[in-house]
Amino acid sequence: MKIEFLSALPAGSDGPVARIVNQNALPGDLDPALVAGADASRFSGKAGQFFEGFVSQNGAVARLALAGAGEPGSKDRSAALEKAGAALAAKYAASGETALTIDFTGSRLDPAEAVAVLLGARLRAWRHDIYRTRLPDEQKATLATIRVVGAPDGIQTAWEAEDALAQGVELTRELVTEPANVIYPESFVERVSARLKGTGVNIRVLDDTEMAALGMGALLGVAQGSVRPARILVMEWLGGAKGEKPTAFVGKGVTFDTGGISLKPAAGMEDMKWDMGGAGAVAGAMLALAKRKARANVIGVCGLVENMPDGGAQRPGDVVTSMSGQTIEVINTDAEGRLVLCDAITWTQKEYDPVAVVDLATLTGAMIISLGNEHGGIFSNDDALAAKLLAAGETSGDKLWRFPLGPAYDKLIDSPIADMKNVGPREGGSITAAQFIQRFVDKGRPWAHLDIAGMVWAAKPGQTWDKGATGYGVRVLDRFVRDNLEG
Repeated sequence: MKIEFLSALPAGSDGPVARIVNQNALPGDLDPALVAGADASRFSGKAGQFFEGFVSQNGAVARLALAGAGEPGSKDRSAALEKAGAALAAKYAASGETALTIDFTGSRLDPAEAVAVLLGARLRAWRHDIYRTRLPDEQKATLATIRVVGAPDGIQTAWEAEDALAQGVELTRELVTEPANVIYPESFVERVSARLKGTGVNIRVLDDTEMAALGMGALLGVAQGSVRPARILVMEWLGGAKGEKPTAFVGKGVTFDTGGISLKPAAGMEDMKWDMGGAGAVAGAMLALAKRKARANVIGVCGLVENMPDGGAQRPGDVVTSMSGQTIEVINTDAEGRLVLCDAITWTQKEYDPVAVVDLATLTGAMIISLGNEHGGIFSNDDALAAKLLAAGETSGDKLWRFPLGPAYDKLIDSPIADMKNVGPREGGSITAAQFIQRFVDKGRPWAHLDIAGMVWAAKPGQTWDKGATGYGVRVLDRFVRDNLEG
């Protein structure tokens, strides 16, 4: 979607005009007929409320809309403003209108607040209809442009950073939405590399031969049942001080997860195309950081595999040797994400010696049982790092909830024949999965694990997304970088 900033609305411009309205504060210059209609519809300006009416202006009929922004100064002000923009996009996305004007005149919003409205509209308008060849005309997306008038000074500069963020979220949604016959390890690398071309991000790719030479038996064990070879995609953004150690983001990228020999039930298995949501979030975050020229050194690493159950697939009971040298008894081949992450994290630590590692993964169904679709889970060996990520989640809207780690949980993954097994008991499944990953984190290195299984895909529309891919993870990583890594 294109965002245009205009000094005034050109004469004869068509399409609806929208105003952003604070709660119980209708603008005094509204047409009395519109005010009467809003009152009759019980529109009060609550966050996300929408009202539309038609009035006569200069001998023509004008289509005017009001979007509620909630109470000024509220704790969730930014989220409320995003809801206002999202409400407008949801209404007009497939309305037949090609352009919408948002008139900020008299709104008293500062640049950051006005930008929140635009970001909400931009994110809510995103759609992925390329495979829908028989879509009825009334359901086709038509809204292509948002014109901005009456905006506060400085909004265009403020929008540049949020436009970069939106591009990152959109890339993540695209990757998560694409089917597994389109996005698999090799094509994931190709798609992301193409999108990052020219941004200043340096791309490295490890193929399965190189990974075998490095001893990545855990990651490659997951991939051995698929005809699609594994890959590790590395994205280097060095926008900070020269020579300063980077922070590393590591994503689980299981481009399709059948469960392997421990086969998942058929019902709903099609959803497992989004089991690469962690890697998708890392890729989107790296695009956002590069596009806005973040003043930080960040390494993004995506471990990419497909988990299939052919005659060459690993079996329950197999023992694999990870790059770290630790051995793993594979009790359940459907607990594969942690096998991918352990080798990807080991390699990242050896290659870059990062100041901190944050991994993201759609790791456990148990996380969805614990938190539903409202928060991602966070586990960490470092209270300061956890606090920074929790704060970033609260500010960005990609909310997190912290879970415990400890020796009592750790002993549940001890194996009688290897250093560890890849699953513990049913109880505390998300925690034992995190304990598994922690065994591969270097002593003394700050690390956080984000289990985002319930957050990357939505069964119903949300605040700034339609049904489907949410783009979760990009915003929390971007906010973490803004608040903690950039001087």
